[in-house]
Amino acid sequence: GVRGCGAVPAVGSSKAERPAGGCEGPHLSLQCAARIPEAGALLDLLEKCPEHQKKGGFPVVVFEGLDATGKTTVTQSVKDTLNGILLSSPPACISQWRTIFDDEPAPIKRAFYAAGNYILASEIAKASTQAPVIIDRYWHSTAAYTIATEINGKVQDLPPANDKVYQWPEDLLKPDLVLLLTVDPEERVQRLHRRGLEKTKEEAELEANSLFRQRVEESYRRMVNPACQEVDASPSKEEVLKTVLQLIKKHCAL
Repeated sequence: GVRGCGAVPAVGSSKAERPAGGCEGPHLSLQCAARIPEAGALLDLLEKCPEHQKKGGFPVVVFEGLDATGKTTVTQSVKDTLNGILLSSPPACISQWRTIFDDEPAPIKRAFYAAGNYILASEIAKASTQAPVIIDRYWHSTAAYTIATEINGKVQDLPPANDKVYQWPEDLLKPDLVLLLTVDPEERVQRLHRRGLEKTKEEAELEANSLFRQRVEESYRRMVNPACQEVDASPSKEEVLKTVLQLIKKHCAL
């Protein structure tokens, strides 16, 4: 089956235990591959990834957060400062299919992102033997957006804080540090408008639906093993970079 492919990812401790959500491996491969050729190619890539990836000797730092919280700027600056390797989720080798899967029903779309995390893990394993690895989104994004989509209503309606949905999957390479960039909602919307970019469906949803945004951010905050360390990304780029580098220095062997 496809690793980490449940409706709400990370429920259960192994790929066998995770809920199907209409999207376990056979479902993805047989039904989707017949209709979406890219699903077959994705599964081929996934099959080539060894299970239980081992991290190299260099630190692995993930940046999470909603769009327009400054992830792109910060990750690039940290990569340059540390002479690191910058990776992102979904990984480059499958990102050209993103628009195809984004138009699919939720379980198939989530399967794409979940599978992407396992493909990314093999890239992290290799890169972390060479240099510090900086990652623009990883498992926590997949989980937080899925939980917020699957559960309607207010933050109170989310699964309780100690629920298994907030656990990192046992068979997925873990980072050393996860930093969650946050800015207040008004500032974030202003940044999005300044960018003038076409919004993704999820971005439009976030803007239209502050409850959804709150569910995503609260889901991020409830993630454990590893938990997200929150960083206020409202100050200047220089200040945010300084804070981030101090956290990396404190938590990682550099």
